[in-house]
Amino acid sequence: MTDYRLLAQQLRVLAEDEPHFLPVLSNASALINENMEDLNWAGFYLMNKGSLLLGPFQGKVACIRIELGKGVCGTAAERDETQLVANVHEFAGHIACDSASNSEIVVPIHFGGKVIGVLDIDSPSLARFSEEDRDGLELFVRTLEEVTDFSGFT
Repeated sequence: MTDYRLLAQQLRVLAEDEPHFLPVLSNASALINENMEDLNWAGFYLMNKGSLLLGPFQGKVACIRIELGKGVCGTAAERDETQLVANVHEFAGHIACDSASNSEIVVPIHFGGKVIGVLDIDSPSLARFSEEDRDGLELFVRTLEEVTDFSGFT
């Protein structure tokens, strides 16, 4: 099982020397990819011109832009709530960026009181993510929001 408190602590240390969002998100995606089992994609989509634009990630080639309200990522961003999907093929409007993905969890990221992006994690296994993963990844994102300088982003 993933130790999310340790992941959050590692993220905090990585952001100490340079809190700029680009290296922090890059290292955050690597931390997740290296420490969580059974994943095929871990990364970020960031708000840009009213939709989500592909950001730093680990994994296969990905969709470049996702409209708000579309797919799991766009739904999480539009509703401002974590989406935990056991079977993406049963999710209305699912966007199949990678046909090998079967389950997904997406957590909104905030700055200045608004959603500025999402953490997106995919697995080739059905029902890969649990409520414990949800809680742990929400802790990870709260830490990300605390330690990252998003001021140059918006």
